[in-house]
Amino acid sequence: MDDNYQTYLNRVARMTLPEAYGIQVQHIQESSKFQPTPDRERQAVPFPGYTVITPPWEDETENSAFYTQLQGYQQELLQLPVGCDLIVPVPAASFHLTLADLIWDSAFYDACEKKPEFEQQLRSCFAEIVQQYQQSMTRAVHPVRWQTLGLMVMPRAVGICLVPQDESCYEEIVNFRRAIYQNSNLIALGIEQQYHFTAHITLGYFGEVPPQLDRDRLATMFSQLNQQWLLNSPEFLIHRAELRKFDDMTRYYRGVDWPVLEWGLGSGNINSP
Repeated sequence: MDDNYQTYLNRVARMTLPEAYGIQVQHIQESSKFQPTPDRERQAVPFPGYTVITPPWEDETENSAFYTQLQGYQQELLQLPVGCDLIVPVPAASFHLTLADLIWDSAFYDACEKKPEFEQQLRSCFAEIVQQYQQSMTRAVHPVRWQTLGLMVMPRAVGICLVPQDESCYEEIVNFRRAIYQNSNLIALGIEQQYHFTAHITLGYFGEVPPQLDRDRLATMFSQLNQQWLLNSPEFLIHRAELRKFDDMTRYYRGVDWPVLEWGLGSGNINSP
């Protein structure tokens, strides 16, 4: 399902053009993942599941400078004169790159209800995938290098889009995704690929979208902000893929013995804390 290298580059490049923002902002809508409280502040609502991600910033060791700059991007985004309720920021400590969505929300609830041992089976299955993929590494794999392309506007969220340094960096991630989604045991658990890979780090979700919102002006502000960021495009190292659980869109956690794949050491490790 995932694009080849050149198709991916062409697709995401179009998403960060000024005319693309003009189209995208016409379709933004309130995210159901954050709801207003009686005092009108928005809080994350339950939205549980499992995912495969790079370590969140709070657990990161290799990308601290990148995330520090990304936090600055987030603050610039929140300071746009568009109303304080339009963009709900995610905690900077939770910044991460999703490598493979697995299961979430109603599908997760249903799976746990039908199979009380579902979560343990999922973790065991993913450990096998990591082990098999690590054994397929026939050469020393260096950290997989990606970099910021620009602002990405989605129907219910906004973030930063990433592009690979070269084709080998792209293929490394796509091959890993293929190993996950084509695994027969994982498929038997009801998990399947639902989206093309679009590497991005979410900065916030859309909150209240007022009917009188000047969407053309918003698109212009997004475009101008994006041009500023393009002057300084930091590198992002993908060096670990971790199975993580989440209860909502603000925190992603794991057990100390949950499976991990590491790049840069030429080996995978399924029991790394």
